[in-house]
Amino acid sequence: MERKQSFFSALKEEVVRGLSPARSRAKSPARSSSPMGSLLRRKKSWTSPDPLIVRSGSLRPAGEALAPLMEGPDPEASRDGEGGRKEGWVGIQHWMKGQILSRAPSVSSSACSKRSDLRLLLGVMGAPLAPVHVSAIDPLPHLSIKDTPIETSSAQYILQQFTAASGGLKLQSSIRNAYAMGKLKMVASEFETATKVMKNKNPSRATETGGFVLWQMMPDMWYVELAVGGSKVHAGCNGKLVWRHTPWLGAHAAKGPVRPLRRALQGLDPRTTASMFADAKCIGEKQINGEECFILKLCADPQTLKARSEGPAEIIRHVLFGYFSQRTGLLVHMEDSHLTRIQSNGGDAVYWETTINSFLEDYRPVEGVMIAHSGRSVVTLFRFGEMAMSHTKTRMEEVWTIEEVVFNVPGLSMDCFIPPADIRCGSIGEACELPRGERGKGMAGSHRSKVAALEKPQDNVDNIIWRVEV
Repeated sequence: MERKQSFFSALKEEVVRGLSPARSRAKSPARSSSPMGSLLRRKKSWTSPDPLIVRSGSLRPAGEALAPLMEGPDPEASRDGEGGRKEGWVGIQHWMKGQILSRAPSVSSSACSKRSDLRLLLGVMGAPLAPVHVSAIDPLPHLSIKDTPIETSSAQYILQQFTAASGGLKLQSSIRNAYAMGKLKMVASEFETATKVMKNKNPSRATETGGFVLWQMMPDMWYVELAVGGSKVHAGCNGKLVWRHTPWLGAHAAKGPVRPLRRALQGLDPRTTASMFADAKCIGEKQINGEECFILKLCADPQTLKARSEGPAEIIRHVLFGYFSQRTGLLVHMEDSHLTRIQSNGGDAVYWETTINSFLEDYRPVEGVMIAHSGRSVVTLFRFGEMAMSHTKTRMEEVWTIEEVVFNVPGLSMDCFIPPADIRCGSIGEACELPRGERGKGMAGSHRSKVAALEKPQDNVDNIIWRVEV
């Protein structure tokens, strides 16, 4: 029986021992026990935790001003405390110069390279967000044909069919909260430059395995914890603030409006998915894996893009496509792409295009609601713009399966979604919260932004991936 204790039984026990944010937020007697912990102790089948599971509790001191959440890891900042706090644009300038001066690709199989790959995987694929703010409690638009463009009325009809195929609006409206647990595999499979393509020669050895748990509660609250390769990323939303914590960046708040977790849209939350596409337009049809599908397109509005931008990092567009099966009415494929422009001081702009393609499979009913129990995602990071023939492309893949889904978990409360204390005392990255000395530093603007790099510039310039939170 001991051999059968999987990673996920240990992950479940982690939930029992205090997986929720309340566990790491405070040590006062009032918060000494996690509501989720007492809730889940009723599960008799859960076993003792694996001693190899590590837990990240390296939160920043309370009251520290927070930079906006950026998608990706910090350049080994967690190794030395002083270096981990220097987030001004001076260091970014040196890195940008290094990017331009050095273009020689380097591939290493060392432990440092493996750790960097893991950080890239978790940073980009761990907890990305949806393009726009929606609330699952908002009613869907009524199907209207009169004085409505055909693209809009067609999209409304497709969403009506999707809601009915997923279990019906009445059943979905009765769900107050939800819990999902699954396992996954991640791998960085390919790196491409203007002159060559380097593929992972042994993807099985480079694959990182792990699992995740996801909690959701109406309205607009969620918490996810993902543990892969000995590292743990957790993120959450209390309905007013979205935050994320990683071992290498600590705790950070997301800039811009509150948005749903993209992973929940991957076949786990049909009600939020329907709300996400409520303002979409039907742009045509396409065959996905032999299935004829309608295509719905949703674009983030300029106000949302501006609110998510910071300093020289400007998010130009974020588009989401949903492919709904004409046969079943269910969502079988989802693609979103966003483009970020990074302007250096006196130099050429660098563009980052991130594309995530997710395929949803194995739909099965859970208490009457259709849930996708497996799927895979392919992520492409494309950098271009600073000089001719200098583009790079990184390809990553994830495969996941859902082990357990439960609706209306007794005892789940709002206390399980309270952000860590340092985030609640900090800001959401507004420039007015920064010290005056920091406002005048750096490149092209008066803001400070958190940078995420895979490796130190002097170690391997070409492998640095700079990502703004998606």
